[in-house]
Amino acid sequence: MRENLSLDELRIQIDRCDSELVSLLAERRRLTEQVGQIKQQKGAALHAPDREAALIAARRQQAEEKGVNPELVEDILRRMMREAYENQQSKLACAAPQLSPIVIVGGQGAMGQLFAKQFKRSGYEVKILDKSQQADASSVLAGAKLVLVSVPINSLDQVIADLPPLDPECILADITSVKQSPLKSLLNKHAGPVVGLHPMFGPDISHWVKQTVVACHGRDENACSGLLKQLQIWGCHIVPMEAKKHDQAMQIIQVMRHLTTFVYGQFLAKQCHTLEELRSCSSPIYQLELMMVGRLFAQSPELYADIMLAQFEDVEGLLASYQDTFEQTLQRLKQGDKQALIDGFDKAQTYFSDSAHTFLAQSRGILNKANDAKVLDELAS
Repeated sequence: MRENLSLDELRIQIDRCDSELVSLLAERRRLTEQVGQIKQQKGAALHAPDREAALIAARRQQAEEKGVNPELVEDILRRMMREAYENQQSKLACAAPQLSPIVIVGGQGAMGQLFAKQFKRSGYEVKILDKSQQADASSVLAGAKLVLVSVPINSLDQVIADLPPLDPECILADITSVKQSPLKSLLNKHAGPVVGLHPMFGPDISHWVKQTVVACHGRDENACSGLLKQLQIWGCHIVPMEAKKHDQAMQIIQVMRHLTTFVYGQFLAKQCHTLEELRSCSSPIYQLELMMVGRLFAQSPELYADIMLAQFEDVEGLLASYQDTFEQTLQRLKQGDKQALIDGFDKAQTYFSDSAHTFLAQSRGILNKANDAKVLDELAS
């Protein structure tokens, strides 16, 4: 190959490389689809973490040997893997055929539909019990081996109480974000197997691989193992936890976060700057923050009002502590007390410990994507 190629000639070669990459991606998709079919036939889980870790490590080493940024290679690989998991969703393995038929109470809601679709992909018979089927509840529930309750928090107790008697071996479960009160209602209603689940994701996921589901056992853990196995086959990460400990954790992870995001969104709405003006001069980190705030307000207001109200009394102490911390920081700023601000930073830094550096590294790719999205939006407008 002759040296000193012209810009046009170099661009032609780059286009050729890009075209070859697209062809390789198409071939990789074809292969991963076949892998998905074999996993479905053998009842294997979609996610193989050991295989994934070994693959990424090998390609990173290969990238270093060829003078390519290993971070770039890992980013590409992980994006291809996410695409592969999406492509393997059409037909999934059935881990516990004894769960069929399944009845999803509230199956016309967004999360109910999500679970119904996934169970059907694994070959289960799925029935829906919603308001329109309420008159036929007894016939719909007859012979059910799993009854999954997917209704708003504020109506859960009444919905469970109104259920007709279930078969003794039937599993009764729910997927609400609070666990102590719902689990108590499930146990009071049904003498058979009971488990409380909390999917830590919403109905807009593209696949279930690496999604977290908290499982709070109520009664007959062995009988519920097939349901948890099915979630694992779909690629979910199951986190066993006591209901009380779950709710305490959710007070921080969900309720406090929703409350602070809710307040910040209302604060922004009162300012003189439009969202477009803020985005036009935002850093990548603030662009990402706006995305996360905006994500909340793209959801159902009823849902998030219920989540906040359901545990408000339980988080009053946390809110008081949060408000006190905010006021202390504000006072230090007013006093110009730099050392006190540094001391507060040091305390938080100690809490995060080595994880702070891990989060810093992990967030770089996310921030780059947020900035890319901002620039592309500006060009489009």
